[in-house]
Amino acid sequence: MASELSKGAASEISPAPASSNVEPSTEKKTPAVVLCIGMAGSGKTTLMQRLNAYLHQQGKPPYVVNLDPAVTHMPYQANIDIRDTVDYKEVMKQYNLGPNGGIMTALNLFTTKFDQVLQFIEKRAETVDHVLIDTPGQIEIFTWSASGSIITDAIASSLPTCVAYIIDTPRTTAPATFMSNMLYACSILYKTKLPFILVFNKIDVQGHGFALDWMSDFEVFQDALREREKEGREGEPGYMHGLMNSMSLVLDEFYKNLRAVGVSAMTGEGMEEFFTAVEEARKEYESDYRPELEKLAKQKEDKKKAFAQSQLDRLMADMAVSPSTSASNPNLSNPLSSNSARPARRAPGDDADGIIQRDRYREDDPWNNEFDDDNEDRITGGQEGEAMWGDSDEDVEIDRNEDMDPSEFLGGGGGKDALNWPRPG
Repeated sequence: MASELSKGAASEISPAPASSNVEPSTEKKTPAVVLCIGMAGSGKTTLMQRLNAYLHQQGKPPYVVNLDPAVTHMPYQANIDIRDTVDYKEVMKQYNLGPNGGIMTALNLFTTKFDQVLQFIEKRAETVDHVLIDTPGQIEIFTWSASGSIITDAIASSLPTCVAYIIDTPRTTAPATFMSNMLYACSILYKTKLPFILVFNKIDVQGHGFALDWMSDFEVFQDALREREKEGREGEPGYMHGLMNSMSLVLDEFYKNLRAVGVSAMTGEGMEEFFTAVEEARKEYESDYRPELEKLAKQKEDKKKAFAQSQLDRLMADMAVSPSTSASNPNLSNPLSSNSARPARRAPGDDADGIIQRDRYREDDPWNNEFDDDNEDRITGGQEGEAMWGDSDEDVEIDRNEDMDPSEFLGGGGGKDALNWPRPG
C-alpha cells in the first residue's frame, strides 16, 4: 500500500494519442476489474507483468492488487500486496499448517480487511481505467474457498468485473488436458456468473489455433481424439474416448458464450486483442450482470420489508389491535402522543406493585393477593382523572406470619379438624 503514494503522480493520464482507445477519456467510466485465475504454472504472474507494462506504455497505468501470499518474486510493483498485511510463513508456523492451508488461512485473514481494499480502489476509480488482480497459484484455494467468493462478490458488486482464465497452451495440445481445462473454466463461469475470457498463454511456444478449432467444431475435436487413440497416448482408449466424446458434445453450447484470445507473456503478442475482449466484457457486465445484481438487491430489500411487516402484524394481533383501529386511534398508532393516557402518580412511600390500583372490588381477594380497604387507600377520581391519596400501602401488606388454613383453598370450612385425609393402606 505504500507504493500507492508513489504511483499517485504517475497515475495522471496524459492526453492519449489518436487511436481506438480514445473513448474512455471522453466518457467517464468506472475502471474494469480483471481477475486473473489459472492453474499453477500457467503464467499468471508473468502475464500480469506484461499487462502492467503494456498499460504503462499506453500512458494508462493500472491499479494492481496481489492476492498471492506465497509468491517469492514479483516482476511488477503492486499497489496493494497481501504480503504487506499477512506473513504467510508465520501463519504456517503459528497454526501448524502446510503450504495450501497456509495460503488459505492467509487469504481468510486478509478478507477480513477487504473493505479497506475496496475503499482504496474506489478512491482511484476516477484516475485509472483498469484494476488487475493476481490470485494464488493454487486455483482451487481462490475459486472454491469462502474467502475467494467473498472477494469476488465484493468487487463485482462495486465495479465492472471480468474473469480472465489463463491456460497453458502447450499443455493443452492433448485432448484430455484440453477438456480438463474447459471443464474447470465452465465450473468457474457458472460459479461466478461474471463475464469470462479464455486467455491462451504462451502462444510464442505453441499457437492456439487448434484450440479455437476444437471449440468451434466438435467434429474436429473428435478427429483429434481418434488420432490420439490410435497412437495409444491417452491411457485407456475405450473409456477415455467415450468420456471426452460425450463431454465435447455437452460443452459445445458452453463454447458459444466464451471469448477466447491468444497472448504471449514473454513477447507481448495479443495485448490489444486481450483489452478489446476486456471492453466487451465490461459491456456485458453493464447489460447482463448489473441488472441481475440490482434485481437481487431489490428482492432482498422487499423480503426484508415483508419480514418487518409480518412481525408488525403479529405484534398487532397479539395486542388484539386491528390496523384500522390503530389508524383511527392516535394513542395506539403513536404511543408517544400527547393524548396518550399517562400512568397514575404514586404517593410517597407507596409500593410499586400496584395492588391497590389493580383492585376493582371492595372484597378481599386472596387468589390475587388483593387485601385493602378502599375507604382509606388510593382512589382514582377527582377532576380530570387526578389521583386522590389516602395513606400508603403499608396497611395492606399481607401478614405472612398468619398463614391461611389449607381448607380455605379447598373450599371447605371448619379449620384443620374438618380435613379427613385418607390413610395409606
